[in-house]
Amino acid sequence: MITTTLTAAQSAALRHVQDVALRDRPAALAVIAGHLAASGATVRGAELVAAVAAHGRLTLNFHPDRVLRDGRTVVEALAAEGVYRSQFETGISNGGLTAYPGGDRDVWERAMFGGAYQRPGVRPGERPKYGGLNLLDHPDGACPRFGSCHLRLRPETLARTTFTFGDSHVHPTDVGTVTVFEPVLAALLTATAETGASLGVAGMDTETLLRTLLRRRERAERQAGRALDDYIEAQVHGEVHLARDVEALVVDPSFRGTDVGRRLAGIADRHGLALAWHPGFALPVDGVDAEFRGPDIPPLAARVAAEFGCPGEPVTAALVGRAAASVVREPSRWADRGPTEVTLQHLKQLWHVLVRFGAPA
Repeated sequence: MITTTLTAAQSAALRHVQDVALRDRPAALAVIAGHLAASGATVRGAELVAAVAAHGRLTLNFHPDRVLRDGRTVVEALAAEGVYRSQFETGISNGGLTAYPGGDRDVWERAMFGGAYQRPGVRPGERPKYGGLNLLDHPDGACPRFGSCHLRLRPETLARTTFTFGDSHVHPTDVGTVTVFEPVLAALLTATAETGASLGVAGMDTETLLRTLLRRRERAERQAGRALDDYIEAQVHGEVHLARDVEALVVDPSFRGTDVGRRLAGIADRHGLALAWHPGFALPVDGVDAEFRGPDIPPLAARVAAEFGCPGEPVTAALVGRAAASVVREPSRWADRGPTEVTLQHLKQLWHVLVRFGAPA
């Protein structure tokens, strides 16, 4: 079995979350039993928790072409180091840029992990790596909101992972580990019963969710989950080494034939990873929605296509990435749009539109 030695801070963070989950487990078991009875299901909650451990896969979504604060792209850093790093080390994020002492991410990590990572002497590299639990085998990963490509981790990493139902920036209260998963499962079943949507699958009722959780080969027929908000967030404690901890590298098809795509293929070959291509997302420029992420996004999409694409080329992950790299490396080119961070935020929102409305590429 692949093992990883955790630091004192990482071990303390895991213990804290497990203690909270153990406290909440009795109430969660009652909630799970109620949902199972209401759905007419004959399975037991213990079977569902076992299915999570047996079939759940952690995915770390990332944009390979984003530029780090040291000038390298994400894929260049992965190729050089063979290690996946957190925002506290890279200085970039596909969420909020608040990974510094006293920043929002630091504040919510203090609450989530009982102050484990705020102890004296804890290094930035000890902080958890954020991803999601891909229970339904969506080919775009658990959290495409955070990147067009993803690493699929080996099952052994589940043992050093904590979970929240919902993104940690909203301060979720339903937490767990792979051995005490009931509070997260209860929250998932409640959300499914109340909204009919769970983990990126609109209209999924409780019975269908239970069936797909237990029968891996039937899960969502391998459709993209498009999960922008509803997902089980995973926080992986300890280092993530490509060769040791990753079983597959899953790439957006817009990177085929590009330098980024070749570098990703080289990483997979060097570290013995399976290389897979998910269906991707493509959207005509005139199909960019003005309502979903606001009126600034359609004109930005038109500019990105005009300056970085070929005539008639749809908006794709690679096209958005070329623009994002330009914003960092050629800020004067974008000065008319205001501060760099605003333009990068709008490009992030353009990616969200693409995930929400794009067709398979």
